[in-house]
Amino acid sequence: MDGLFENIMLADFHDDIHRNIVSLRESQHMYDDLSDSPVGWQAAIDLELATKPHTYMSNQAIIDRPFEEAVYDEAINHPFGKWSKTRFSDGSYGVWYGADSLETSIYETVYHWRTKLLEDAEWHTIDGIIIERKIYLVRCDAGLLNFIPKLETFPVLVDPSVACYHLTHRIGSRIHHDGHPGLISRSARCEGNIYAIFKPQVLSNPRHCCYLTYRIEGNSVAVERQPGKLFLKIHPSGHDSLFQLS
Repeated sequence: MDGLFENIMLADFHDDIHRNIVSLRESQHMYDDLSDSPVGWQAAIDLELATKPHTYMSNQAIIDRPFEEAVYDEAINHPFGKWSKTRFSDGSYGVWYGADSLETSIYETVYHWRTKLLEDAEWHTIDGIIIERKIYLVRCDAGLLNFIPKLETFPVLVDPSVACYHLTHRIGSRIHHDGHPGLISRSARCEGNIYAIFKPQVLSNPRHCCYLTYRIEGNSVAVERQPGKLFLKIHPSGHDSLFQLS
């Protein structure tokens, strides 16, 4: 990675970023598999409320807003509290990922859902398997390292294979160690841009944008924004880690 950080440009970024996470369009009943009786459901709910510790307790209930706290945790804070191995993290720190557009976020998450999760379970060609997702718009105000001018010299930044991650982990570790808030790079799945954020302090104002449903259809993934109405249909291209419109 010699030379990657030499003369690196800094992007003064102040805009919304699309955050695409797993969610449900409609809340599911937690206890309908225990009993067919609504009375039984309510008894289970009452028992849970009586024994489960509170996840959030306000010291100033008139001022604090627990629901806003929950939105922040879901849209921003989760990857900083639940570390995992990703393109720019070896799992020893958290990185938050977002995209420049709804479409870019779809390409990225379709890849991770279909080729990493479903293929591991050998479910990636079973028609009808679905996952539901939620899109947030999140404000970012930061000076971000702009890796886009470096892509030709350092193609590992957009290499679609997981095999390159040991190199991008070194890049992420350097950024984390040096205290930079984040970076801009090109998506490895399409022509859009992605943002890897290392500091939650530069993220704010999460707002719900829309819900999505991904559905396996043969070798493709159909994406719906409105239930029953096709928004995008994506399938693997010549490289099995890249996706394109059908």
